[in-house]
Amino acid sequence: MDHSDAAGSLPRILVFSTNNISDPGIDLAGSRHLHYPATVSVLAVPCSSGIKPSWIVHALESGQDGVFIASDGEECAYLPDCAERTARIATQAQELMKAKGIAPQRLKMAAVCSVCAEPFAKYMREFAAALDELRPQPATVG
Repeated sequence: MDHSDAAGSLPRILVFSTNNISDPGIDLAGSRHLHYPATVSVLAVPCSSGIKPSWIVHALESGQDGVFIASDGEECAYLPDCAERTARIATQAQELMKAKGIAPQRLKMAAVCSVCAEPFAKYMREFAAALDELRPQPATVG
């Protein structure tokens, strides 16, 4: 058996998704049975610019191999500069990650729209493959 197919050996990815924009696209990927790792977990937030860098670091220190921000992009109903704000949050998180000895490549961000099922599935497959190259994740002390 190829160990890379076992759910326990695939990288664990936490996705920060947004209720109105990226969640419908992610749901569509599931309902269309598009292939991406079963180790992807989704946590919905109202707006991607509300994510805190400390949440990202905490997820990585708590056993996630990677964090993916499914950004609202330019479609955000709350803020006209949501994409820029979210990009700054990702940069701040990567700086915190570096300071804690966590590879900044463990964080990815892309705009995911309400009909972006195929792109989302592709992002997850590509991110899982990139994370697999970074293994093993350093053990953390809690």
